[in-house]
Amino acid sequence: MSDTQQAIIAGGCFWCTEAVFKDVIGVSEVESGYIGGDVADPTYKQVCGGGTGHAEGIRVTFDPAIITLPEIYDVFLGTHDPTQLNRQGNDVGTQYRSAIFPLDDEQRNEAEAAIARWNADNGGGAVTTIESGEWYPAEDYHQDYWDGEGQRNPYCLAVIPPKIMKLRKSFANKAKS
Repeated sequence: MSDTQQAIIAGGCFWCTEAVFKDVIGVSEVESGYIGGDVADPTYKQVCGGGTGHAEGIRVTFDPAIITLPEIYDVFLGTHDPTQLNRQGNDVGTQYRSAIFPLDDEQRNEAEAAIARWNADNGGGAVTTIESGEWYPAEDYHQDYWDGEGQRNPYCLAVIPPKIMKLRKSFANKAKS
């Protein structure tokens, strides 16, 4: 068994991004949290207020023998709209920005390459940023949200299934179900 790696990405509502990556083959854990801001240990209410500078993100733990970091980034860019600045759909604000938070220089290089690939394949326009920041796990009730409360949340029911369908259509060989 190979060692796992982690990647941190932000693509709008973390409930939505988490739901997609929990359905990716080779991903063993997805944790929702906050990154990229200037307040230590922020709360959901603080981040939603837009004043902390944090993005809602996910930390993905994966087996690189099953899914590579470039594939993680490709799935990320392919299952949200990386052309929307500081928003995803009706979620508006810097906390919903499209961003990759590399953990080292190799991840930074792979992030740059993934954005360049996406732009080449889609005629440009990605506004996804590459940033740094300290990771703060979100409150417990945000973890595994789609598997529980999300199934009864009208917002999630409207937004998450189309993202999962996009995963299954565009990345069929990477989807669990």
